Amino acid sequence: MMPAFADVRRAIHRGESDLPFVDFMEGVSLQLLQVDLDQGLWIVRTKFAPGITIPTHKHTGPVFAVTLAGSWKYLEYPDVNTAGSYLYEPAGSVHTLTVPKAETVTTDVWFAIHGANLNLDANGNVEAVIDAELILQFYRTACREKGFGEPAVILGAP
Repeated sequence: MMPAFADVRRAIHRGESDLPFVDFMEGVSLQLLQVDLDQGLWIVRTKFAPGITIPTHKHTGPVFAVTLAGSWKYLEYPDVNTAGSYLYEPAGSVHTLTVPKAETVTTDVWFAIHGANLNLDANGNVEAVIDAELILQFYRTACREKGFGEPAVILGAP
């Protein structure tokens, strides 16, 4: 006889090799793990090359990050994230992610992002908007172009 909880929603597993890493920009690759368009949530694992700096951006919602390998920081803050570090970013935070040139390994970070990243120019004007819908379209297209086929991204809130 099955336990009473058998009808409860089941966990959804993805192994590391189930979802490919694709190039996002020079020195940055990402693996899209889950997208919930209704909630504006996108969860990515991102790998950064040593010395990379990504555009200054503002978050419209909170972000949660866990560093798996390497190190990185925001130019605007003194704290350095290293393997095992956890970081919370409140909605409205503005920062510029950078990886030290002296880093000896690829920096690997898991992010859960609610809302959008607003990439900003030097005057604080929005140059680009990256949100759950855009990142899903980008990832699907990049996977197909690289011959990976349709990626098994978890869609919605399980």
